[in-house]
Amino acid sequence: MIKAAMMKIPGSSFLQEVKVNDHGDVFLYGKAAVTDRRPLECPIIGTVYGTLLNFSGELEALGESMYKAPYEQPPKAPVLYIKPANTLTGHLCPVPIPEGERELQTGGALGIVIGRTASRVNEEEALEYVKGYTVVNDLTIPHSSVHRPAIVQKCRDSFCPAGPWIIMRQEVPDPGALSIQVYVNEELKQETAMSGLIRPVQSLIAEVTEFMTLLEGDVLLAGVPGNPPRVKEGDVVKISITGVGTLENRFIKEGEL
Repeated sequence: MIKAAMMKIPGSSFLQEVKVNDHGDVFLYGKAAVTDRRPLECPIIGTVYGTLLNFSGELEALGESMYKAPYEQPPKAPVLYIKPANTLTGHLCPVPIPEGERELQTGGALGIVIGRTASRVNEEEALEYVKGYTVVNDLTIPHSSVHRPAIVQKCRDSFCPAGPWIIMRQEVPDPGALSIQVYVNEELKQETAMSGLIRPVQSLIAEVTEFMTLLEGDVLLAGVPGNPPRVKEGDVVKISITGVGTLENRFIKEGEL
């Protein structure tokens, strides 16, 4: 099926309208198909906001620790963090594993790309503020603490691969019907339905914009499923989201980048 999307064509730093198909080919309007496997620039142009504990399995995995100090209860509002610009990289780009670390934790996530300024948005109108969706790998160094900002673990260079494109909102009638598959070296390691979100896409946008404004180009990550796979040097990870695309990256030593 041919779908409308936006991406940064090789050799260009600007988002351009393209047509894509289920096999990953990119069709330019009026030009020949682009089918090679060159690394692509990340299609994200705004700020990336990650969301913690938005899949039911995440809370279940934490168990009784959510009821201990300092919080003593599960969160009642979205728990956000930022993936800064240095973390962004694109499809087929290598990802360095920091020196001294043996493995990283993957984070297959749906990236919700904002299409216009969103402030105090009603849940019923939330999808009208969405430009489209992209595939994101929200990488982190494994850690156990959830009570302090994980900047050192989440904000390393290239720790937010995204792409290969942004599928336009109209091509995804119901984001809650999507599913995420994570492959490591072509082996399926995790499959999660978006129906498992505690706050579906519409609810998440409404709750976040109640206290902060999202700008055009910003990306809100819907969340990362619990028990995500881990990867090491030499592994190739593919994250597929049905109807959106497949993001692929190889993991290398930091000194090889």
